[in-house]
Amino acid sequence: MSSKPRVGLFVTCLVDLMRPSVGFAAVKLLEQAGCEVAVPETQTCCGQPACNSGADRDAAALARAVVDAFEGFDYVVAPSGSCGGMIRVHYVEALRDDAAYLSRAKALAAKTYELIQFLVNVRGMKNVSAHCKMRTCYHTSCSSLREMKVKDEPRQLLNTVEGLQLSELKEPEVCCGFGGLFSVKYPDISERMADDKITDIRSTGAELLVGPDLGCLLHLAGRMERQGNSVKVRHIAEVLADMHDPALGEP
Repeated sequence: MSSKPRVGLFVTCLVDLMRPSVGFAAVKLLEQAGCEVAVPETQTCCGQPACNSGADRDAAALARAVVDAFEGFDYVVAPSGSCGGMIRVHYVEALRDDAAYLSRAKALAAKTYELIQFLVNVRGMKNVSAHCKMRTCYHTSCSSLREMKVKDEPRQLLNTVEGLQLSELKEPEVCCGFGGLFSVKYPDISERMADDKITDIRSTGAELLVGPDLGCLLHLAGRMERQGNSVKVRHIAEVLADMHDPALGEP
């Protein structure tokens, strides 16, 4: 019987549909950290879009499905502070009137982590065997920072990537403007916030933008592509796992 901790990887909808390489990179990193990784076939959306839309009944139904799929694992890990935050913070709210699931949601929340947070704080990862000879800046996504409390861990590992030069943004904790449905409800404000973030990125001289949430990265990559900006965009898992090619197009 394996003594390795069993990790259920919550892949996320965006990774599954838009950038599967992030999921493969996450598996590689988790296995390097000594974990046994599984991806439950029954997993679905974390329910955040429904929650943000006020569709409480749908959000609760999705939360129950995730609890059912993942509660048997030692840990739940997501390459997204946004989805991780939904499970850790908001499932208890979504299921507050469901006596059968509330305690199970609390137990799941207690063992749910954002990927880099888990690697550093739970598994004790201190360095990676990766190469990336590029000037890079890191975007701290709102959910990773404010809900999952992830701040220094990504920088700790990025600083061990051979050849990578990490330059800090002037305002690393300011929202990029994506915010899930915020960018749909308030496109003009969202666009201006993205432009402000891109100005900050360009001021660092970075060739590569790295972040922990694919929603933010897709939002910024799309805006920069329309502006003709040459900055490449990658999820942090791809860089740390050495599974990226800077010559490729944007995510």
